[in-house]
Amino acid sequence: MKIKRPTRHMLFVVFREDQLDSRTYRVPVWVLQACAGLGASLVLVMLLAIAYYAPILRAASQVPGLTREVARLETANAQVGELAEALDSVEAGYQRLRQMIGADIVPQPALGPQPLVAAPVLVSRLSVPSTPPGATPPSRWPLDEPGYVTRGASDSSAGNYEAHQGIDIAVREGSLVRASGGGTVLEVGANQDYGLYVLLRHPDGYESMYGHLSRRIARRGEAVREGEVVGLSGNTGRSTAPHLHFEIRLLGRPVDPAGLVREEP
Repeated sequence: MKIKRPTRHMLFVVFREDQLDSRTYRVPVWVLQACAGLGASLVLVMLLAIAYYAPILRAASQVPGLTREVARLETANAQVGELAEALDSVEAGYQRLRQMIGADIVPQPALGPQPLVAAPVLVSRLSVPSTPPGATPPSRWPLDEPGYVTRGASDSSAGNYEAHQGIDIAVREGSLVRASGGGTVLEVGANQDYGLYVLLRHPDGYESMYGHLSRRIARRGEAVREGEVVGLSGNTGRSTAPHLHFEIRLLGRPVDPAGLVREEP
């Protein structure tokens, strides 16, 4: 026969502060154990909830900051787009300026068939008088106004796709073009490549040529002094912008004017 064990209790005596009597409560031990287990379970559930929801709450707290950062990046992206448009506009203006001053005629690497080389101007020397007294080799800068050298002399044998027999000086149309040295006017004419030009003969086998003129002032066969006006600069012939083509030859062969003529300040 199984003997039933009596239920254990815990006795709680409660006294009130203003009274002398007391109350006694008998609580079964199993009830206290159940309450303790339930409390531990609640604490564990709360800890698990905090561990699970804490990252979510932390991420939620960062949403306003991320929203502001996205707005800032969108504003910065719009500014970058505006700067890109401004740079495109500046680049287009730069290209137009290069065309205006003739800088686009600088030789570029050969990528295919290239235009024909401009043929030298041929003149007849038989009917031209001899060099007058006081003639001098070319040594003077042919312009009074400041100009910009957009292309120098080059030789096709040095690897350039097109030889350039002289220098191009960007200057406004109508500028005075002066004789680089004293001599005789060999030729005054028009050419498909050089446009209106004047060709002078100087002593010691030197010649100087002035191309792309808007007006020729010197006349064939007359003697000119160094610094005398022989024409006005222009944009005639194969030219993309107003400039002067200045060329010096020695015994019929072109030489670099930079080695003989120094640009005046």
